Amino acid sequence: MPAHPPATLGTLLRHLIEKLDGAVEQSYVESGLAYRPRYTPVVRALMASGPASIRSISRTAGITHSAASQTVAQMVENGLVRLEAGSDARERIVVLTPAAKAMIPKLEQHWHATNDAARMLDSELSMPLSELLREAIAALDRASFTQRIDTASAKLKRSKSRKKA
Repeated sequence: MPAHPPATLGTLLRHLIEKLDGAVEQSYVESGLAYRPRYTPVVRALMASGPASIRSISRTAGITHSAASQTVAQMVENGLVRLEAGSDARERIVVLTPAAKAMIPKLEQHWHATNDAARMLDSELSMPLSELLREAIAALDRASFTQRIDTASAKLKRSKSRKKA
């Protein structure tokens, strides 16, 4: 039987997200909420600021504009937000629907439980996961993964050139 190749960073991250988000989503389902974990940054941003543009939501939530836009589109389909015209024809303002507002008390209970569960997980690790993730994000803000891949590729090319010479 062939040995399995070692899991790569991307595979490990996807597996971790599946385990975390899958459990959180299951807790929503068990509570009768038609809600996905990816909606939380958008809902929290709208709770904090009220109706807002997607650009504003992405900044407040700390997610990309693309991720905010895709999430809002899913939330519109599920009746959790609606889009209204903004100050100019291109801008859309995202507004929580009454259905979403009605979920907030239950969601806040879930968020507290999820945060407690995350603290329990952190206590079992050699370093709190949230701290490690912040550290990794800060490192990638200093030098993007694209830059790091380019540097590694250039180093490999130089190494191969030297071997041929």
